Amino acid sequence: MILIVVGLLILLNFVPIGLWISALAAGVQVSIVTLIGMRLRRVPPSRIIMPLIKALKAGIDATIDKLEAHYLAGGNVDRVVDALIAAHRADISLSFERAAAIDLAGRNVLEAVQMSVNPKVIETPEIAAVAKDGIELKAKARVTVRANIERLVGGAGEPTIIARVGEGIVTTVGSAESHAEVLENPDRISNTVLSKGLDAGTAFEILSIDIADVDVGRNIGARLQMDQAEADKHIAQAKAAERRFAAQAMEQEMKARVEEMRARVVEAEAEVPLALAGALKEGHMGVMDYYAMRNVLADTDMREAIADETKGDKVDGNDEENRGPTRR
Repeated sequence: MILIVVGLLILLNFVPIGLWISALAAGVQVSIVTLIGMRLRRVPPSRIIMPLIKALKAGIDATIDKLEAHYLAGGNVDRVVDALIAAHRADISLSFERAAAIDLAGRNVLEAVQMSVNPKVIETPEIAAVAKDGIELKAKARVTVRANIERLVGGAGEPTIIARVGEGIVTTVGSAESHAEVLENPDRISNTVLSKGLDAGTAFEILSIDIADVDVGRNIGARLQMDQAEADKHIAQAKAAERRFAAQAMEQEMKARVEEMRARVVEAEAEVPLALAGALKEGHMGVMDYYAMRNVLADTDMREAIADETKGDKVDGNDEENRGPTRR
């Protein structure tokens, strides 16, 4: 008796009788053999039967085989059925195969259907751009997008939309002659960005682009000019230092040449007495000629001494004239 009870409990646990009764009560024709086959394929029957009941009650054409195949492929059956029901209520054309493909692609198909009905607003981060007059502008934009069901598989996501809008803002501000033009007409950015067709190849359809805020940033042009002037100053200083070092090197070279010439003069003067002695000895020069030469040299030294004294007296006289009369 006990074995019969235990066997009956195991059978009831393996065969979902309660789920079968619920399906029959909801008008879903499913056999016990089908539910047992799901158990054998390690598919929870409730994951298939309950979404199937929702789909049939909502008027969605779905079969057990399609739902079970999607579950075995790793999809979320309940979310796909909810998306099909939402699309059917919103009068959006969406087949089971398309919904299953979107779900298996890793996107939330239910959220996509909801976004098709209720567009989403994507706010871009603060984007900096520089106008032609060198003034930096920082802008924020709000992009209103709607999901494109047909491009959800293989279409780019929100980061691509944000990047393209940022590129459009930089292009618009950069082409403006003055930052004041952009501040006066912020819609210029919106019109330029919308005309570029930025939603091509994405999973969204851009409905509008609104500039939320535009702030004036740094004067990039003036900063660049200052940096260029500073660089030019360093270059000029380097060239001046190079010329100064070259002049110093030339001066040292000239001093070395002068010292060399002095050394040669001293060496030559040291040979004069020897030359005189040789001339006297060989008879090329007489004694009277020698004394005459000495008198000439002495006379020259005396004239130079007198000239130096005369210069000194003139300098002292100029100093006295500059000082004025002496008080007594």
